[in-house]
Amino acid sequence: MAVRLVRRCCWQHLGALVSAPSAVPASLLMPAGKVAMVRALPQAPFASFHISSPSSWTDGFSVKEQVEDSRNPEHKVIGELIETATSPQELFQLSVLHTLNSNEASLIINQLSRLAAEKKLETESILQDQRFQQLISIMDSQISHVWNNALVNLLKSLYSLGMDRNRREMQSVEQEVLWRLRRLTFRQLTSLAEVLAIKQGKESKLLNEVIRKLELRWTELEGTRTVVTLMGKVGHISPALMDRLEDKALELAEQFNPDDIRKITLTLAYQNRRCVPLLRALSYHLIQKHPELSLSVLMDLIFAYGKLNFHQPQVFQKIATDLHPHISSMTPVEVTRCIRSFALLKWLSLPLFEAIAQYALDNAKQLSVTHLCSIILSFARLNFQPSNSEDFFSMVHEELQGQLASLEPPLLTDLVWSLCVLQQAKAPYLHRVLAPDFHAQIQGDQSLKAHNLRLKLIHINAAAKLESPDYQGPFLPTEMLSAAEPAGERVTLLQSSLREALTGVLGSRDNGRLDVRTLYGWQIDAEMVVNSENKPLPLKDFAAPHLLHSEGTKPLPPGARRVAFLRWEFPNFSNRSKDLLGRYVMARRHIQAAGFLVVDVPHYEFLELKLERQRVAYLKDKLNKARAKELAS
Repeated sequence: MAVRLVRRCCWQHLGALVSAPSAVPASLLMPAGKVAMVRALPQAPFASFHISSPSSWTDGFSVKEQVEDSRNPEHKVIGELIETATSPQELFQLSVLHTLNSNEASLIINQLSRLAAEKKLETESILQDQRFQQLISIMDSQISHVWNNALVNLLKSLYSLGMDRNRREMQSVEQEVLWRLRRLTFRQLTSLAEVLAIKQGKESKLLNEVIRKLELRWTELEGTRTVVTLMGKVGHISPALMDRLEDKALELAEQFNPDDIRKITLTLAYQNRRCVPLLRALSYHLIQKHPELSLSVLMDLIFAYGKLNFHQPQVFQKIATDLHPHISSMTPVEVTRCIRSFALLKWLSLPLFEAIAQYALDNAKQLSVTHLCSIILSFARLNFQPSNSEDFFSMVHEELQGQLASLEPPLLTDLVWSLCVLQQAKAPYLHRVLAPDFHAQIQGDQSLKAHNLRLKLIHINAAAKLESPDYQGPFLPTEMLSAAEPAGERVTLLQSSLREALTGVLGSRDNGRLDVRTLYGWQIDAEMVVNSENKPLPLKDFAAPHLLHSEGTKPLPPGARRVAFLRWEFPNFSNRSKDLLGRYVMARRHIQAAGFLVVDVPHYEFLELKLERQRVAYLKDKLNKARAKELAS
């Protein structure tokens, strides 16, 4: 408000200058007491200026620049010649034929930069031209008289032409810009920030000052393009400014076009800023107002949502539906990028994944081993089996034959682990990763990455023992089978509630074990042994081949069964479905193959029960049904 008041006072003061008596010829003055009707002079210096408004300041020109431009016809002619020049030689000829001032020299340099960029000219020859050096000298000699807009463009042009930043003239321009920052418009500051972020980086004093001014004047921010530009170019440098930009983007969400939404979501993804309100608003307007999206927008959106782990089922369904017709014309890189993003989001679109499986079959020779591995890993994460499964995996085995040695150990481990999930791991794959020389590389490594690699090798070892009767070895040594889960895991509501209810089911601590870590790499929430009448039996005396160290040695009595209770949390399922992810499907399968009767405890059933007696009754009922189903089969 104060700024507007000062501007209005300036306009009134300048208007008074126009109407002052000194501006009127003496012959037109009337005696006292009479009013003279003086017709406005057509060539008054401030005529065009007086009728304009402060809103014209937003075009990047100050009032002084507008007035001088209108008063100097020669400058206007030279300006038109500069704008219409089509080659550097024409511009250099202007500097020879006319006596230029600093503004005109700056405009010529700006035009040189524009022509060099448009026509991809060699900038080195321009910089070394003697006439260019003369232009630089003219500009530098009167740098304080260069208009604000021309000065900003001049700095950008010198960066574009590749002028040495250590030159005195270059430093002079930067210093002049630094001094004038308070007088620059918000649009000019934005333009400067965009260029400086690329050319100088975070350590630039000028850039930091520009960003500080943007932070102070953020209320002047308007227009979707400015918001998108600042978020993408300088948002990562200033968290405070990024907070303001997110608020402004939320306010303008309805006005963004699909490309703006793409740029904003990508910016948030690259900066790892999961601004949920903004993402929700952009998602809503994306669905409501933009029925048709281009392939590039679809690809970038699903990538950004995947990186931010932001779940919006309506958007996912729209993207999957819109991508489906494009699959056959996409490149292998686009296909693998697309499917990996959907896998990260745990979103299984059957038509889309079937189309990708068919794409892999049709373009097997164009797919590299890395692309093929990405497709298999994504299928395994979502436990997706193509309808043409036999043809697809025949192609996979054929393409991977002889290529395993070229894969890095982490990728090879992930590949074989994924094939185990999909029950497609053949003996050569198992032999490759279970060989002593392979796992010797990570022994003794205590990093989280090595721990995860070790755990996957244990799962592969379990698949080799429990699901591959034709595989004869080698297997992992006993000392590698004790890989524990990382410490400090948070106890969930489902986990604590299940423990309480299991106490009522077991009756006694001797009748069961809680949180059992098996040598197959999977954890059982609780195990117990029941007789033929589903009554619990003491565990300690019985042999436990699923443990590294068994307490007992007796075999199970006739009719007795070993029971495993497995809880399934919300993250264990595909997005908005009751289908387990591939990892947990394999865990359930291995525990069953190890001789357990599995009792599933999904979150969407168990947490609906509020009373402990209801939960105990639920577990007993699930156990009876599982036993009855087994007997019936």
